[in-house]
Amino acid sequence: MATRRNIQSHAAPRQLLGLAGFCLAFAASCSPAEQTKPNVLFIAVDDLNHWVGHLDGQPNSLTPNIDRLAARGTSFTRAYSSAPLCNPSRVSLMTGITPARSGVYGNMERLRTHLPDAVTLSQYFRDHGYVAKGGGKIYHSRAAYDEASWDQYFSASSAKRPATPRPENAPDDMWVNWGPTPLDDTDMFDAQIADQVIAELGKAHDKPFFIAYGLTKPHMPWVVPEKYFDLHPLDSISLPSVTDDDLADIPPFGRKLAAEVYDPSGARNFAHPGGDHASILRHNQWKPAVQGYLATISFADAQIGRVLDALDRSPHAHNTIVVLWGDHGWHLGQKEHWRKHALWEASTRTTLVIALPEDSPIATQRGVQCDRIVSLIDLYPTLLELAGLPPRRGLDGQSISPLLSDPSLPWTRPALTTYGHNNHSLRSSRYRYIRYHDGTEELYDHLSDPNEWNNLAHQSVTAQHRAVIDELAEHLPSENKPQAVYE
Repeated sequence: MATRRNIQSHAAPRQLLGLAGFCLAFAASCSPAEQTKPNVLFIAVDDLNHWVGHLDGQPNSLTPNIDRLAARGTSFTRAYSSAPLCNPSRVSLMTGITPARSGVYGNMERLRTHLPDAVTLSQYFRDHGYVAKGGGKIYHSRAAYDEASWDQYFSASSAKRPATPRPENAPDDMWVNWGPTPLDDTDMFDAQIADQVIAELGKAHDKPFFIAYGLTKPHMPWVVPEKYFDLHPLDSISLPSVTDDDLADIPPFGRKLAAEVYDPSGARNFAHPGGDHASILRHNQWKPAVQGYLATISFADAQIGRVLDALDRSPHAHNTIVVLWGDHGWHLGQKEHWRKHALWEASTRTTLVIALPEDSPIATQRGVQCDRIVSLIDLYPTLLELAGLPPRRGLDGQSISPLLSDPSLPWTRPALTTYGHNNHSLRSSRYRYIRYHDGTEELYDHLSDPNEWNNLAHQSVTAQHRAVIDELAEHLPSENKPQAVYE
């Protein structure tokens, strides 16, 4: 079980000011010309699991910039996505509505088609006096970048698309989607979007701002400049812990997710014959693949560092909330699986850091880790509270701002993750419970089985474990909106 530990020593009171107290205290702390609501810098990292340095998710991780952000805020060690797929995860976070309630299950559904009346997070900030600007990947689909949500959205038209290196004479079934490129950082999409975010941070603003920076990495292909591969020598790479025949006690639908990459929208199936893991093993690509993922995370971290440096140099440093999140987890061989597209720990757990400015009137502990179970669905109400905005009705999450003040507060709500119609996972502080649409189940005790190797719901279930299942099942969605059919 994850534990809370100090990243740096910085004592602070544990009480969290109420909403009215927050606004009054903040106004009192500023000169008349500076009386304004706090800014928000909103950083989204595509396909980032918990392999960052301060979380010890992988011993070869090198993320000094994400780590220094965590050192001045709170890192949530057990943060989970609402869906293990880009579009439904991001739509749920930005609308505060779960996939089961919206019907956005795959990458083909469109936000405004399924949720025409939704008020997105950036839209809500705009409606309450903020300027909202951004760039990069915040949503999966460009169709979601509507005029109601943004005052301006940056592009990177001169970015180059690096070719994916491929070993000479590689067979057709050899899955290789990683390798160094001779391009420079300045050629890369994420770096060019960072340039525009940096320029925006350097400007004077007559309104508080909500600035979103969406990185496309470490999404595949894992092709970044060679210097990032050099940070992770191949002979030093550690592989994830696995066990033989891990899928023997998994229901058929769960095995389908692992071997075939089930896409709930019916769009594309990226799997190779026998599954990605079989291809990786057959061609001895496990270490090179892990190296590619780590290198791409380090590239993303470097761009994040440039943006954080710009914020620190800017006149807005004293008054900007920074939140950094990954949209879901990622498998690198755990449970014989690669990519996301599953309801297990590796595909649902991600990185979440929230850092308030040094002179924030909210009493927080800084440089600590909180091991309470939280969900990305909680970010919408949390940011409203932190910014002193009125709460919004109809959101499925709950504010986790009290945990910024006291990371050890009792927090019992499990995190819900949905993949496709009526396939759900619930993660509590000790257990993970999965129920698929056909009624089959999985249950894992993370106290004794952190790698989820032993499905306690397989065959005969003990009375004790049935009681755990029944308790967690009470948190399954009461509504499961039908899935759209695409022809």
